[in-house]
Order: sequence, then C-alpha cells, then structure tokens
Amino acid sequence: MNTLALHGGPGPWIFLFPLVWAAVVITVVTVLRRTVWRGRRGPWQGRPMQGGPAEHSPIAMLGRRFAAGEIDEDEYWRRLSVLDEQFGTRGKGGPA
Repeated sequence: MNTLALHGGPGPWIFLFPLVWAAVVITVVTVLRRTVWRGRRGPWQGRPMQGGPAEHSPIAMLGRRFAAGEIDEDEYWRRLSVLDEQFGTRGKGGPA
C-alpha cells in the first residue's frame, strides 16, 4: 500500500476494471446462451409444436393428401363428408 501512496495512487484507470469485468461476464453469458443452454431447450423450442394429435387426425391427413395432389377435389369432398359423419368435427348436426 505504501508504494501506491508514493507514486500517486492507482489513477483514473482504476475505473476500467468494472468495465472489463462486465465485458467478461456479458461475453460468457452470450457464449453460453448460444451454445450450451440452447442445446438443453430441445429441438421443439422456437418452432411450432409438430407431431401432436391434430397433425395425425384423419381429416388433417386428408387435407395434406389433397394439398399434395394425391387426390382430386371430388375425392377430397367425398371422403371429408364420410369423415365428418364419423368424427363430427365440422358441426353439421352430427355429434360434436
């Protein structure tokens, strides 16, 4: 301590130490968020959930087949009416 008093003290550059430590902490947190912590969230975070029960419903599968061009419009509406009678999801007087 005596040496600092003889040479005028630490000077104004002592205020840089908190800035350096803040930069180190921010850098470490940023690196962890972009690497390690992102892997823990899993692949389902940040994207809409897929593979739920609505995706595998017969009506959703029928819609995908129609969109892909596997079946034509007449076939789509015919099959949709059968599924609507069976599952009653469209609310045309069938069971809800």
